[in-house]
Amino acid sequence: MRIALERVRAHGDPEEALARVAWSVLAEPGDGVAGALIAEMGARDALDLAVGAGSRIRPGTTGRTLLEGQARWKPRADPRAVADAMSGAGDVDARLILPGDPMWPVTLDDLGVHAPTVLWVRGDPEILCAEPRVAIVGARAASGYGEMLAGDFAGELAAGGAVVVSGGAYGIDGAAHRAALGVEGRTVAFLAGGVDRAYPQGHQQLLRRIVDTGAVVSEVPCGTAPTKWRFLSRNRLIAAVSHATVVVEAGWRSGSLNTAGHAAALGRPLGAVPGPVTSAASAGCHRLLREYDARCVTTPAEIRELWGGRTDAPEVAMRSDPDQVRLLDAITGRSALPVREICRRSGLAPDKVSAMLGVLELDGMVRRVEGGWQRSGEVGRRG
Repeated sequence: MRIALERVRAHGDPEEALARVAWSVLAEPGDGVAGALIAEMGARDALDLAVGAGSRIRPGTTGRTLLEGQARWKPRADPRAVADAMSGAGDVDARLILPGDPMWPVTLDDLGVHAPTVLWVRGDPEILCAEPRVAIVGARAASGYGEMLAGDFAGELAAGGAVVVSGGAYGIDGAAHRAALGVEGRTVAFLAGGVDRAYPQGHQQLLRRIVDTGAVVSEVPCGTAPTKWRFLSRNRLIAAVSHATVVVEAGWRSGSLNTAGHAAALGRPLGAVPGPVTSAASAGCHRLLREYDARCVTTPAEIRELWGGRTDAPEVAMRSDPDQVRLLDAITGRSALPVREICRRSGLAPDKVSAMLGVLELDGMVRRVEGGWQRSGEVGRRG
Protein backbone atom coordinates (compact mmCIF):
# COMPACT_ATOMS: atom_id res chain seq x y z
CA MET A 1 0.00 0.00 0.00
CA ARG A 2 2.82 2.40 0.89
CA ILE A 3 4.47 1.85 -2.51
CA ALA A 4 1.19 2.47 -4.32
CA LEU A 5 0.57 5.70 -2.35
CA GLU A 6 4.04 6.92 -3.19
CA ARG A 7 3.32 6.39 -6.88
CA VAL A 8 0.07 8.35 -6.63
CA ARG A 9 1.93 11.21 -4.93
CA ALA A 10 4.53 11.14 -7.69
CA HIS A 11 1.99 12.62 -10.11
CA GLY A 12 1.61 16.37 -10.46
CA ASP A 13 -1.81 16.46 -8.75
CA PRO A 14 -2.03 13.54 -6.27
CA GLU A 15 -5.72 14.18 -5.52
CA GLU A 16 -6.59 14.06 -9.20
CA ALA A 17 -4.52 10.88 -9.57
CA LEU A 18 -6.27 9.26 -6.62
CA ALA A 19 -9.65 10.27 -8.06
CA ARG A 20 -8.75 8.53 -11.34
CA VAL A 21 -7.84 5.40 -9.39
CA ALA A 22 -11.26 5.60 -7.73
CA TRP A 23 -12.91 5.94 -11.14
CA SER A 24 -11.14 2.77 -12.30
CA VAL A 25 -12.91 1.04 -9.42
CA LEU A 26 -16.33 2.69 -9.86
CA ALA A 27 -16.86 2.52 -13.62
CA GLU A 28 -16.70 -0.35 -16.06
CA PRO A 29 -14.17 0.01 -18.90
CA GLY A 30 -15.29 2.37 -21.64
CA ASP A 31 -18.11 4.00 -19.62
CA GLY A 32 -18.80 7.01 -21.82
CA VAL A 33 -20.80 8.91 -19.21
CA ALA A 34 -17.94 8.69 -16.73
CA GLY A 35 -15.49 9.68 -19.46
CA ALA A 36 -17.56 12.72 -20.42
CA LEU A 37 -17.81 13.87 -16.80
CA ILE A 38 -14.07 13.49 -16.24
CA ALA A 39 -13.26 15.33 -19.47
CA GLU A 40 -15.60 18.16 -18.54
CA MET A 41 -14.97 18.56 -14.81
CA GLY A 42 -11.74 16.75 -14.00
CA ALA A 43 -11.61 13.43 -12.20
CA ARG A 44 -11.87 14.86 -8.66
CA ASP A 45 -14.94 17.06 -9.19
CA ALA A 46 -16.55 14.37 -11.35
CA LEU A 47 -16.03 11.85 -8.55
CA ASP A 48 -17.75 14.17 -6.06
CA LEU A 49 -20.70 14.41 -8.41
CA ALA A 50 -20.76 10.67 -9.05
CA VAL A 51 -21.04 9.70 -5.41
CA GLY A 52 -23.44 12.50 -4.54
CA ALA A 53 -21.05 14.90 -2.82
CA GLY A 54 -21.49 17.45 -5.60
CA SER A 55 -24.71 18.82 -7.05
CA ARG A 56 -23.60 20.51 -10.24
CA ILE A 57 -24.94 19.18 -13.52
CA ARG A 58 -22.81 20.50 -16.30
CA PRO A 59 -24.35 21.65 -19.63
CA GLY A 60 -23.13 18.56 -21.49
CA THR A 61 -24.67 16.11 -19.01
CA THR A 62 -28.41 15.43 -18.90
CA GLY A 63 -30.01 14.79 -15.56
CA ARG A 64 -31.30 11.36 -16.57
CA THR A 65 -27.91 10.25 -17.90
CA LEU A 66 -26.23 11.35 -14.69
CA LEU A 67 -28.80 9.61 -12.50
CA GLU A 68 -28.33 6.37 -14.46
CA GLY A 69 -24.59 6.70 -14.05
CA GLN A 70 -24.86 7.32 -10.32
CA ALA A 71 -27.02 4.22 -10.01
CA ARG A 72 -24.20 2.21 -11.63
CA TRP A 73 -21.35 3.76 -9.66
CA LYS A 74 -22.66 4.16 -6.10
CA PRO A 75 -22.78 0.42 -5.26
CA ARG A 76 -19.00 0.38 -5.82
CA ALA A 77 -18.31 3.61 -3.91
CA ASP A 78 -16.35 1.98 -1.12
CA PRO A 79 -13.03 3.55 -0.01
CA ARG A 80 -11.82 0.07 0.96
CA ALA A 81 -12.12 -1.05 -2.67
CA VAL A 82 -9.84 1.80 -3.73
CA ALA A 83 -7.38 0.94 -0.97
CA ASP A 84 -7.46 -2.73 -2.00
CA ALA A 85 -6.78 -1.80 -5.63
CA MET A 86 -3.75 0.24 -4.66
CA SER A 87 -2.52 -2.38 -2.22
CA GLY A 88 -2.84 -5.05 -4.90
CA ALA A 89 -0.84 -2.91 -7.32
CA GLY A 90 1.88 -2.50 -4.74
CA ASP A 91 2.00 -6.26 -4.12
CA VAL A 92 2.84 -6.98 -7.78
CA ASP A 93 4.87 -3.83 -8.38
CA ALA A 94 2.34 -2.47 -10.88
CA ARG A 95 2.94 1.06 -12.15
CA LEU A 96 0.12 3.62 -12.35
CA ILE A 97 0.08 5.55 -15.65
CA LEU A 98 -2.26 8.50 -16.18
CA PRO A 99 -3.22 10.58 -19.21
CA GLY A 100 -0.63 13.29 -19.65
CA ASP A 101 2.19 11.22 -18.19
CA PRO A 102 5.28 10.91 -20.43
CA MET A 103 4.64 7.16 -20.69
CA TRP A 104 0.95 7.49 -21.59
CA PRO A 105 0.35 6.26 -25.18
CA VAL A 106 -1.44 9.26 -26.70
CA THR A 107 -3.08 7.12 -29.38
CA LEU A 108 -5.48 5.95 -26.64
CA ASP A 109 -6.86 9.49 -26.53
CA ASP A 110 -8.47 8.82 -29.92
CA LEU A 111 -11.08 6.83 -27.99
CA GLY A 112 -12.50 10.12 -26.69
CA VAL A 113 -14.86 9.68 -23.74
CA HIS A 114 -14.31 5.93 -23.96
CA ALA A 115 -10.57 6.23 -23.27
CA PRO A 116 -9.30 4.54 -20.09
CA THR A 117 -9.06 6.68 -16.96
CA VAL A 118 -5.80 4.97 -15.91
CA LEU A 119 -3.50 2.16 -16.94
CA TRP A 120 -1.97 -0.36 -14.55
CA VAL A 121 1.32 -1.67 -15.93
CA ARG A 122 3.61 -4.48 -14.88
CA GLY A 123 6.94 -4.40 -16.64
CA ASP A 124 8.37 -1.52 -18.65
CA PRO A 125 5.73 1.19 -19.29
CA GLU A 126 8.01 3.02 -21.74
CA ILE A 127 7.30 0.27 -24.29
CA LEU A 128 3.76 1.61 -24.57
CA CYS A 129 5.14 4.66 -26.38
CA ALA A 130 7.77 2.88 -28.48
CA GLU A 131 7.11 2.90 -32.23
CA PRO A 132 5.88 1.25 -34.28
CA ARG A 133 3.28 -0.83 -32.46
CA VAL A 134 1.40 -3.55 -34.33
CA ALA A 135 -1.48 -5.65 -32.99
CA ILE A 136 -1.48 -9.30 -34.03
CA VAL A 137 -4.70 -10.99 -32.98
CA GLY A 138 -6.85 -13.93 -33.90
CA ALA A 139 -8.66 -17.05 -32.83
CA ARG A 140 -8.07 -18.79 -29.53
CA ALA A 141 -8.77 -22.16 -31.14
CA ALA A 142 -6.21 -21.49 -33.86
CA SER A 143 -5.02 -24.03 -36.40
CA GLY A 144 -1.41 -24.98 -36.91
CA TYR A 145 -1.47 -22.81 -40.04
CA GLY A 146 -2.62 -19.77 -38.06
CA GLU A 147 -0.15 -20.20 -35.21
CA MET A 148 2.73 -20.74 -37.65
CA LEU A 149 1.96 -17.53 -39.54
CA ALA A 150 1.37 -15.53 -36.35
CA GLY A 151 4.75 -16.66 -35.06
CA ASP A 152 6.53 -15.95 -38.33
CA PHE A 153 5.02 -12.48 -38.64
CA ALA A 154 5.48 -11.48 -35.01
CA GLY A 155 9.03 -12.77 -34.87
CA GLU A 156 10.20 -10.92 -37.95
CA LEU A 157 8.39 -7.71 -37.03
CA ALA A 158 9.73 -7.78 -33.48
CA ALA A 159 13.25 -8.50 -34.73
CA GLY A 160 12.91 -5.39 -36.89
CA GLY A 161 12.01 -3.20 -33.92
CA ALA A 162 8.21 -3.29 -33.89
CA VAL A 163 6.36 -3.73 -30.61
CA VAL A 164 3.97 -6.69 -30.91
CA VAL A 165 0.66 -6.02 -29.13
CA SER A 166 -1.90 -8.70 -28.33
CA GLY A 167 -4.27 -9.97 -25.66
CA GLY A 168 -2.35 -12.76 -23.93
CA ALA A 169 -4.91 -15.41 -24.91
CA TYR A 170 -4.41 -18.91 -26.23
CA GLY A 171 -3.99 -19.44 -29.96
CA ILE A 172 -2.87 -16.53 -32.15
CA ASP A 173 -2.22 -14.15 -29.24
CA GLY A 174 0.08 -16.57 -27.47
CA ALA A 175 1.93 -17.48 -30.67
CA ALA A 176 2.58 -13.80 -31.38
CA HIS A 177 3.84 -13.07 -27.85
CA ARG A 178 6.10 -16.14 -27.76
CA ALA A 179 7.61 -15.36 -31.15
CA ALA A 180 8.42 -11.77 -30.15
CA LEU A 181 10.06 -13.01 -26.95
CA GLY A 182 11.92 -15.67 -28.91
CA VAL A 183 13.82 -13.04 -30.93
CA GLU A 184 14.38 -10.90 -27.83
CA GLY A 185 11.89 -8.38 -29.16
CA ARG A 186 9.30 -6.29 -27.34
CA THR A 187 5.72 -7.32 -26.72
CA VAL A 188 2.73 -5.97 -24.76
CA ALA A 189 -0.23 -7.97 -23.44
CA PHE A 190 -3.50 -6.17 -22.62
CA LEU A 191 -5.57 -8.09 -20.10
CA ALA A 192 -9.31 -8.05 -19.43
CA GLY A 193 -8.75 -8.50 -15.68
CA GLY A 194 -6.29 -7.05 -13.22
CA VAL A 195 -2.57 -7.31 -13.95
CA ASP A 196 -2.23 -9.41 -10.80
CA ARG A 197 -4.46 -12.14 -12.28
CA ALA A 198 -2.81 -14.29 -14.92
CA TYR A 199 -5.49 -15.24 -17.41
CA PRO A 200 -5.66 -17.75 -18.93
CA GLN A 201 -4.09 -19.78 -16.15
CA GLY A 202 -2.10 -21.78 -18.68
CA HIS A 203 -0.25 -18.59 -19.68
CA GLN A 204 1.11 -17.72 -16.24
CA GLN A 205 4.67 -18.43 -17.30
CA LEU A 206 4.24 -16.59 -20.61
CA LEU A 207 2.85 -13.50 -18.88
CA ARG A 208 5.73 -13.55 -16.38
CA ARG A 209 8.17 -13.57 -19.29
CA ILE A 210 6.35 -10.63 -20.86
CA VAL A 211 6.61 -8.70 -17.58
CA ASP A 212 10.35 -9.34 -17.51
CA THR A 213 11.07 -7.80 -20.92
CA GLY A 214 7.85 -6.11 -22.05
CA ALA A 215 4.64 -4.98 -20.39
CA VAL A 216 1.39 -6.48 -19.12
CA VAL A 217 -1.33 -3.81 -19.03
CA SER A 218 -4.91 -3.37 -17.85
CA GLU A 219 -7.28 -0.48 -17.27
CA VAL A 220 -9.08 -2.28 -14.44
CA PRO A 221 -7.55 -2.43 -10.96
CA CYS A 222 -5.80 -5.39 -9.40
CA GLY A 223 -8.19 -8.01 -8.12
CA THR A 224 -10.68 -7.49 -10.98
CA ALA A 225 -11.82 -10.69 -12.67
CA PRO A 226 -11.97 -10.94 -16.47
CA THR A 227 -15.50 -11.16 -17.90
CA LYS A 228 -16.91 -11.47 -21.40
CA TRP A 229 -17.77 -7.75 -21.45
CA ARG A 230 -14.31 -6.77 -20.25
CA PHE A 231 -12.68 -8.87 -22.96
CA LEU A 232 -14.69 -7.03 -25.60
CA SER A 233 -13.94 -3.66 -24.00
CA ARG A 234 -10.23 -4.54 -23.70
CA ASN A 235 -10.12 -5.01 -27.47
CA ARG A 236 -10.63 -1.28 -28.06
CA LEU A 237 -7.35 -0.61 -26.21
CA ILE A 238 -5.43 -3.08 -28.38
CA ALA A 239 -6.75 -1.39 -31.51
CA ALA A 240 -6.24 2.16 -30.26
CA VAL A 241 -2.71 1.73 -28.93
CA SER A 242 -1.50 0.11 -32.16
CA HIS A 243 -0.52 1.80 -35.40
CA ALA A 244 -1.96 -1.15 -37.34
CA THR A 245 -3.99 -4.27 -36.55
CA VAL A 246 -3.57 -7.65 -38.26
CA VAL A 247 -6.04 -10.51 -37.87
CA VAL A 248 -4.23 -13.74 -38.67
CA GLU A 249 -7.04 -16.24 -38.24
CA ALA A 250 -10.59 -15.79 -37.03
CA GLY A 251 -13.94 -17.53 -37.20
CA TRP A 252 -17.07 -15.81 -38.45
CA ARG A 253 -17.94 -14.52 -34.95
CA SER A 254 -14.47 -14.40 -33.43
CA GLY A 255 -13.81 -11.80 -30.73
CA SER A 256 -10.84 -10.61 -32.79
CA LEU A 257 -13.36 -9.17 -35.27
CA ASN A 258 -14.37 -6.86 -32.45
CA THR A 259 -10.78 -5.64 -32.25
CA ALA A 260 -10.78 -5.19 -36.03
CA GLY A 261 -14.01 -3.21 -35.83
CA HIS A 262 -12.48 -0.82 -33.31
CA ALA A 263 -9.40 -0.41 -35.52
CA ALA A 264 -11.58 0.38 -38.53
CA ALA A 265 -13.70 2.86 -36.54
CA LEU A 266 -10.55 4.65 -35.37
CA GLY A 267 -9.17 4.83 -38.91
CA ARG A 268 -6.26 2.53 -38.09
CA PRO A 269 -4.82 0.42 -40.92
CA LEU A 270 -6.35 -3.06 -40.82
CA GLY A 271 -4.91 -6.21 -42.36
CA ALA A 272 -6.29 -9.72 -42.64
CA VAL A 273 -4.51 -12.95 -43.58
CA PRO A 274 -6.39 -15.14 -46.06
CA GLY A 275 -6.81 -18.85 -45.47
CA PRO A 276 -8.43 -21.81 -47.23
CA VAL A 277 -11.95 -20.94 -48.34
CA THR A 278 -13.08 -24.24 -46.83
CA SER A 279 -11.67 -23.37 -43.39
CA ALA A 280 -14.14 -22.04 -40.82
CA ALA A 281 -11.12 -20.72 -38.90
CA SER A 282 -10.44 -18.21 -41.69
CA ALA A 283 -14.05 -17.20 -42.38
CA GLY A 284 -13.70 -14.11 -40.20
CA CYS A 285 -10.59 -12.94 -42.06
CA HIS A 286 -12.39 -13.31 -45.37
CA ARG A 287 -15.30 -11.36 -43.89
CA LEU A 288 -12.91 -8.54 -42.97
CA LEU A 289 -11.54 -8.45 -46.50
CA ARG A 290 -15.03 -8.27 -47.96
CA GLU A 291 -16.97 -6.14 -45.46
CA TYR A 292 -14.40 -4.07 -43.53
CA ASP A 293 -12.14 -3.10 -46.42
CA ALA A 294 -9.19 -4.80 -44.72
CA ARG A 295 -6.02 -5.21 -46.76
CA CYS A 296 -4.84 -8.68 -47.63
CA VAL A 297 -1.46 -9.32 -45.98
CA THR A 298 0.68 -12.42 -46.46
CA THR A 299 4.20 -11.33 -45.42
CA PRO A 300 5.84 -9.14 -42.77
CA ALA A 301 6.73 -6.70 -45.55
CA GLU A 302 3.05 -6.27 -46.42
CA ILE A 303 2.22 -5.75 -42.75
CA ARG A 304 4.82 -2.99 -42.52
CA GLU A 305 3.17 -1.34 -45.49
CA LEU A 306 0.02 -0.93 -43.40
CA TRP A 307 1.63 1.84 -41.38
CA GLY A 308 4.02 2.98 -44.10
CA GLY A 309 7.11 1.29 -42.69
CA ARG A 310 10.11 0.28 -44.78
CA THR A 311 9.93 -3.19 -46.26
CA ASP A 312 13.57 -3.59 -47.24
CA ALA A 313 15.41 -3.64 -43.92
CA PRO A 314 15.04 -4.95 -40.37
CA GLU A 315 15.02 -1.37 -39.10
CA VAL A 316 11.49 -0.06 -39.48
CA ALA A 317 11.12 3.58 -40.48
CA MET A 318 7.88 4.57 -38.81
CA ARG A 319 5.48 6.76 -40.76
CA SER A 320 2.94 7.90 -38.20
CA ASP A 321 1.64 10.74 -40.39
CA PRO A 322 -1.86 9.65 -41.47
CA ASP A 323 -1.51 11.59 -44.73
CA GLN A 324 1.48 9.41 -45.66
CA VAL A 325 -0.56 6.31 -44.93
CA ARG A 326 -3.34 7.63 -47.19
CA LEU A 327 -0.86 8.43 -49.92
CA LEU A 328 0.79 5.00 -49.81
CA ASP A 329 -2.62 3.33 -49.76
CA ALA A 330 -3.43 5.10 -53.02
CA ILE A 331 -0.34 3.86 -54.84
CA THR A 332 0.10 0.32 -56.12
CA GLY A 333 3.24 -1.56 -57.02
CA ARG A 334 1.82 -2.85 -60.28
CA SER A 335 1.02 0.18 -62.42
CA ALA A 336 2.20 3.78 -62.63
CA LEU A 337 -0.22 6.47 -61.48
CA PRO A 338 -0.04 10.17 -62.38
CA VAL A 339 -0.18 12.72 -59.58
CA ARG A 340 -3.71 13.68 -60.52
CA GLU A 341 -4.95 10.10 -60.04
CA ILE A 342 -3.06 9.77 -56.75
CA CYS A 343 -4.78 12.96 -55.56
CA ARG A 344 -8.17 11.54 -56.54
CA ARG A 345 -7.56 8.26 -54.73
CA SER A 346 -6.04 9.74 -51.59
CA GLY A 347 -8.17 12.86 -51.27
CA LEU A 348 -5.05 15.00 -50.78
CA ALA A 349 -4.22 18.30 -52.46
CA PRO A 350 -1.85 18.19 -55.48
CA ASP A 351 0.87 20.35 -53.89
CA LYS A 352 0.91 18.17 -50.79
CA VAL A 353 1.02 14.97 -52.85
CA SER A 354 3.95 16.25 -54.91
CA ALA A 355 5.92 17.23 -51.79
CA MET A 356 5.24 13.93 -50.04
CA LEU A 357 6.16 11.91 -53.12
CA GLY A 358 9.57 13.56 -53.13
CA VAL A 359 10.18 12.62 -49.51
CA LEU A 360 8.99 9.05 -50.01
CA GLU A 361 11.17 8.73 -53.09
CA LEU A 362 14.22 9.69 -51.05
CA ASP A 363 13.26 7.01 -48.53
CA GLY A 364 13.03 4.44 -51.32
CA MET A 365 9.34 3.77 -50.71
CA VAL A 366 8.07 5.03 -54.09
CA ARG A 367 9.71 5.57 -57.44
CA ARG A 368 9.09 7.77 -60.45
CA VAL A 369 8.53 5.75 -63.64
CA GLU A 370 7.18 6.43 -67.09
CA GLY A 371 3.58 7.44 -66.68
CA GLY A 372 3.75 8.47 -63.05
CA TRP A 373 4.54 6.90 -59.69
CA GLN A 374 4.45 3.45 -58.16
CA ARG A 375 5.59 1.75 -54.98
CA SER A 376 9.14 0.48 -54.92
CA GLY A 377 9.51 -3.23 -55.65
CA GLU A 378 8.65 -5.49 -52.73
CA VAL A 379 11.60 -7.02 -50.92
CA GLY A 380 11.61 -9.92 -48.52
CA ARG A 381 8.60 -11.73 -49.94
CA ARG A 382 8.54 -15.43 -49.27
CA GLY A 383 9.83 -17.56 -52.09
